[in-house]
Amino acid sequence: MKVVHVAAGIIVRDQQVFISKRSSEQHQGDKWEFPGGKVESGESVLEALTRELKEEVNLEVVNAHVFHQLEFDYGDKVVQLDFYLVDNFEGVGKGLEGQQTEWVNIHDLTNYTFPAANQVIVEMLVAQFA
Repeated sequence: MKVVHVAAGIIVRDQQVFISKRSSEQHQGDKWEFPGGKVESGESVLEALTRELKEEVNLEVVNAHVFHQLEFDYGDKVVQLDFYLVDNFEGVGKGLEGQQTEWVNIHDLTNYTFPAANQVIVEMLVAQFA
């Protein structure tokens, strides 16, 4: 089974994190996610993250560092996820592809439905920022 490599940004500001909702047509549709996208051939994970956040949510990454890496098997697809904590950025976050976006208090993340692969990240964030 093909592995899809994804870079995801955990964009934080003042105890809040920026999340977006996947469209109903996408894999794991109608669930919330940490914005990002596929790492293209010849691209570093950080380059992919920077490109995807600009294209998807209008944010320019100024500083980001690795938060957590994992591989998750959904049965129909395997994803390799590289989560970066983005703690310095420029721009105003908004859904450039029509997706709903929100700034959410980190402690409220558990009230949102995320893809199964993201659950460990939600738990880690809530614990880290407690």
